[in-house]
Amino acid sequence: MPATDPSPRRSGRNPLIRGLVVLFRIVAGAVIVLDELVRPLYRPLLRWIAGLRLMQALEGWVSGLSPYVVLVLIGVPYVVVEPLKFLALLRIADGHVKTGTIAFLLAHLISFVLIERIFTAGRAQLMTLRPVAWMVTTAASVRDAIAAFVHLGRIKARMRALVRWVRMQLR
Repeated sequence: MPATDPSPRRSGRNPLIRGLVVLFRIVAGAVIVLDELVRPLYRPLLRWIAGLRLMQALEGWVSGLSPYVVLVLIGVPYVVVEPLKFLALLRIADGHVKTGTIAFLLAHLISFVLIERIFTAGRAQLMTLRPVAWMVTTAASVRDAIAAFVHLGRIKARMRALVRWVRMQLR
């Protein structure tokens, strides 16, 4: 009698599922690389916003909340702003490119700033929730693996050199 392998074989998966997994990995990789390359552009804005007294008060308040309340506070911008982003994209598709783009960027900025500041202030509480801690650490390890795979450090160094060169040319 031949021995059978008790572990399920991945190669037998549906080709559609395999294709979707590959597509997801490509999109996730592109988003991570783009985020890492654009981050230096919006980092000064985030530092400025974090320095505002209103934001410092918000962070102080959030840091004293329970982890579940912090989780809800992070979820609210998604529930409110994500549909606005979709509506802004529809506005762009209807030919109102300027107003749609402005609405999309403002919605993105509001959700990004709020979520980033709430997460920063409530990170310690959120990490006490096992599923959230797993998601955060898994996302960080995936980001690190993608960054290593595409040699993101080298790409960022080349981008910095390119920016310095452009600045020199514009003087």
